[in-house]
Amino acid sequence: MAEQKQNIESFEQSLWKAADKLRKNIDAAEYKHVVLGLIFLRYISDAFEDLYEKLKKGEGEYSGADPEDVDEYKAENVFFIPPEARWSYLKAHAKSPEIGKIIDRAMDLIEKENPSLKGVLPKVYARGNIDPISIGGLIDLFNNMAINEAKEKTSDILGHVFEYFLGQFALAEGKKGGQFYTPRSVVELLVEMLEPYKGRVFDPCCGSGGMFVQSEKSVQEHQGKINDISIYGQESNQTTWRLCKMNLAIRGIDSSQVKWNPEGSFLNDAHKDLKADFVIANPPFNDSDWSGELLRKDVRWKYGVPPEGNANYAWIQHFIFHLSPSGKAGFVLAKGSLTTKQNAEYEIRKNMIQDDIIDCIVNLPPKLFLNTQIPACLWFIRKNKTTKKGQILFIDARDMGQLINRRQRVLTEDDIRKIADTYHKWQKEDGSYEDIKGFCKSATIEEVANLDYVLTPGRYVGLPDEEEDFDFEERFNKLKAEFLQQLKEEERLNRLIMENLEKIEIDGA
Repeated sequence: MAEQKQNIESFEQSLWKAADKLRKNIDAAEYKHVVLGLIFLRYISDAFEDLYEKLKKGEGEYSGADPEDVDEYKAENVFFIPPEARWSYLKAHAKSPEIGKIIDRAMDLIEKENPSLKGVLPKVYARGNIDPISIGGLIDLFNNMAINEAKEKTSDILGHVFEYFLGQFALAEGKKGGQFYTPRSVVELLVEMLEPYKGRVFDPCCGSGGMFVQSEKSVQEHQGKINDISIYGQESNQTTWRLCKMNLAIRGIDSSQVKWNPEGSFLNDAHKDLKADFVIANPPFNDSDWSGELLRKDVRWKYGVPPEGNANYAWIQHFIFHLSPSGKAGFVLAKGSLTTKQNAEYEIRKNMIQDDIIDCIVNLPPKLFLNTQIPACLWFIRKNKTTKKGQILFIDARDMGQLINRRQRVLTEDDIRKIADTYHKWQKEDGSYEDIKGFCKSATIEEVANLDYVLTPGRYVGLPDEEEDFDFEERFNKLKAEFLQQLKEEERLNRLIMENLEKIEIDGA
């Protein structure tokens, strides 16, 4: 299994290097749509061609079938590809100076035949900033890659390639890339702990769909049926939503309930009546522009009205609102959410703790995320605890993970397994769980109350307090307030000086 994974990763890496060479001076943010669109087109064309050949032979259940009948493909959940949009047609025209226009037209034709893809596919190939030679080079690259050999190692090689390229583009874009991509190891940890194997899975800030893809993988790895889960999502960035729709389509995951609107989940909740079995998400950290002033009396604020200047506790309550009576949530937040003394946030956190819905807090290592250096943590919530009532598990994973470059750290498979196993042992009542000094501690609500409802794991597992208690956000806000106060004082003094100077001039005259 380890050798198979290594071979696939080597295949992905060599493919990325070749594709990146063809990028030349094009910005990664724009180039990703060119590359990912072609990978997607190759995938749906392969699926179409496989079924086309079966229909053409007309054997067995396909006896008498028409290979050009759209309904035959709908019945098999395969996208119908018109003749001038098929990979074989693009391959034949790869060296044409008009290849950009040919691909854009192919995308239009596919959308017309497949309504679920309407408005999803990129039509960027005829733009003047990418030359036809580079586009032809990409077609040759994706055509000549050892896809049949790779398919022997995994039946989902193009899905792996698409996901790998998403991560590489996010890395190339840096801070901006992190807006659409949650690092794979963080997603794997969330899914391994939450175990969304059956029921409705919801992500109201779904980015490019990584949470859904990993949930589907997890179901398959545990011999479950993919039809046992249904996914619901929402995304406010239309470009990211398109990536998500392609990412899910390439996996054969039904994305009909993944919605886009520019207002976002707070102002325009696309799934108002949904009660999900699982919520899994990575919302924007410390978002100050979330229109909180328009939502002061919203029904979602069960535990208190979140502050207008920070959406962290609005997200938490949005997640809770959408949970079924026995639902579970796992999500990423800025670590400042664990300690903030801002009055509204403190009261919300206190009310949640007293209501015994917080299950587990995991302190994450630094440098996991591409778009922020703000320390992060994981929250896990259980709506109706059947075990460990009145207790919260704290896990400190700050020293875990390994650096893959100067900017980024990843959690290893062993790290993920250790954290997830600890959580699952703790949830059981068989006595298999034990506190480990410096790593994990099961604390009672009374213990948490005695520490003024602070949720930083280091306070409980027995690590030094200094670094653990430092709240970057709180410190920044305090310094900002002091600076603004100094400016006001300087303005007051300048005003007094000017008034006195004017008075002296008048008296002198």
